[in-house]
Amino acid sequence: MSLRGIAELPLHYGKMPRWLYADMVKLAEAISKIIVFEYSKKEMLKRLSDPFWFQAFGCVLGFDWHSSGLTTTVTAALREAFLKANIGLFVAGGKGKTSKKTPEHIEKYAERINMSEKKIGMLKFASKIIAKTDNVALQDSYELYHHAFIFDENARYVVVQQGMNEFSSYARRYHWLYDDINERGFFNDVHKIITSFKLPKVIDLASQKSQEARKECLDLAKEKTSLIKKELQALKLPEKQKTLHEWIEISQEELRNAIIEKEKRQRIKKLILQSEHEIFTLPKKLNWNAFKEAYEKNPKDFAELLSIRGMGKANIRALALISALIYGKEPSWKDPSAYSFAHGGKDGVPYPINKLRYEKSIQLLHDAIKNAEIGKREKLNALRRLESFLG
Repeated sequence: MSLRGIAELPLHYGKMPRWLYADMVKLAEAISKIIVFEYSKKEMLKRLSDPFWFQAFGCVLGFDWHSSGLTTTVTAALREAFLKANIGLFVAGGKGKTSKKTPEHIEKYAERINMSEKKIGMLKFASKIIAKTDNVALQDSYELYHHAFIFDENARYVVVQQGMNEFSSYARRYHWLYDDINERGFFNDVHKIITSFKLPKVIDLASQKSQEARKECLDLAKEKTSLIKKELQALKLPEKQKTLHEWIEISQEELRNAIIEKEKRQRIKKLILQSEHEIFTLPKKLNWNAFKEAYEKNPKDFAELLSIRGMGKANIRALALISALIYGKEPSWKDPSAYSFAHGGKDGVPYPINKLRYEKSIQLLHDAIKNAEIGKREKLNALRRLESFLG
């Protein structure tokens, strides 16, 4: 499993017009049908895992080009579009409390296609570990509030999830693709950066560079809680605490590189200060029951450790800091974080939506699908030639 990319987007307020959302569903249905018809469901999943393509797709549907709401609205529209198109793709989970229903949604849709219990279990486990990876193993000051799990009958899947930083009012979107799971597993990922700035330092235990740190964390978690408490006490000594603060020193050059636009300056400073406090200080409260369960269960790998109930950010951060400061097994401190227009955006950026043009686009795509199904492929071939020309 590889993490395909991260996008950072500002929080925008405002409501989605009903007529626009209805048209987004229609256009998403038409585009999805064409991609599956011309290529495959596998190709549709692959494209959704690409943060650049996903952003462009949202823009084509008419959403704001740089709004955090693009993620939640596009995945909601895809849920309806896939069901209407009947192409064998399903969207589980969603925003807020709906994200907690992901296992329930997976089971519901899996029953429709007679998926085996083994595959269902695998999908549910992947959903859980991917969510905890971006919220716990990667500690970048963003709290996940959206988790969309998109899959087909062959248990191929994509995860698009998003976190929010309340201090900066920015959202960060994470993309995952099933394809690399056998080769790389959950924690040797590849990140792509889209827009925005990178934080000077984060804790990234999901990085390939954190292999030794993950192993040390796993070994520590298997020890009795008394040993972990002893190690934490050692970190609270003044000389050790000084070392901890040295890790979060930010040079003026790093700050200048991070601040690209004047209007972002205050947000970035708040984000960095909050990162220092949340990520690089020892947690005051830990879930000792989770550590006790880890000792009793003896997890075989880091993914199984993350899956333990209550094994959250504070516990994992404590293990990471013990691993680094006492045993010298440091995690990666590098932040793994990196548009196009067709119909305008709902807020008039870069220009207001042209409703007539939007409806014509939907009709063109529907006609192309209908004609292709009966052997008349002129419009689809024209679209393909246009794609080649633009590429």
